[in-house]
Amino acid sequence: MPIFLDRHDVGEATAEDVAKLHVKDLAIQDDYGVKFLTYWYDAERRTTFCLVDAPDKETADRVHAEAHGHISNEMIAVDLSAVEAFLGRIQDPPSAATEPLEDSAFRAIMFTDIVGSTEMTAQLGDTMAMELVKAHDAIVRRCLETHGGAEVKHLGDGIMASFDGVPASAACAVAIQRELESYNQGGDIPIRVRIGIHAGEPVEESNDLFGSAVQMASRICGISQAGGILVSAEVEEACAGADLRFEPMGPQTLKGFSEPVQLYSLVPA
Repeated sequence: MPIFLDRHDVGEATAEDVAKLHVKDLAIQDDYGVKFLTYWYDAERRTTFCLVDAPDKETADRVHAEAHGHISNEMIAVDLSAVEAFLGRIQDPPSAATEPLEDSAFRAIMFTDIVGSTEMTAQLGDTMAMELVKAHDAIVRRCLETHGGAEVKHLGDGIMASFDGVPASAACAVAIQRELESYNQGGDIPIRVRIGIHAGEPVEESNDLFGSAVQMASRICGISQAGGILVSAEVEEACAGADLRFEPMGPQTLKGFSEPVQLYSLVPA
């Protein structure tokens, strides 16, 4: 059966309230041939996301309607592998049996991109260019592990990653650029990388998991400078209080977005 992720605006509902709603779904799911796999609750944004294995969207919502009356606001079809890559799990954790879940589905999405990779391959040849890509990958993956990031996809000349903590994504980006700077000082051929970060929720207006958030992060990365880290206003705001310095870059026009987007340059301390 298809897998769906739905979004609920839960208003003033607490984590305990949402946990009870989930239990009510579980109580009648077998009557409809549906399986509610897990959910995410975001107290700050007052949203809940449910992961459900169901014949179709209508049946999934029918269970919600009968169980407690809270119909989803939006619902998209997803791949379990993508959900696990972005959100870190595809079933209730053991703690859900005794404690309400309070983990948000809000994620920071980071892109890295090796600047001039095509020219680099033409100049150095496939073998040497691939060695530089491997060096980039090793540095990025080491920093992801240190800062709690998860690699979502390898893009050939870059990596897309997901973070459940927005400040952690910014700190990771700084660490990546610092490690690359150190690598470049000891090597004959420098690796120049640009980084872009945006943050958002998994179910938005598009029909893709983190669709607009991924597109935004990719576009931001695309206009970042070599050695630079460019982030959206959502990232800058979520990093308030962290030991990070941002410089406003003003509104920027990004392909695929109708309105200019306020961007910030993250300046390593």
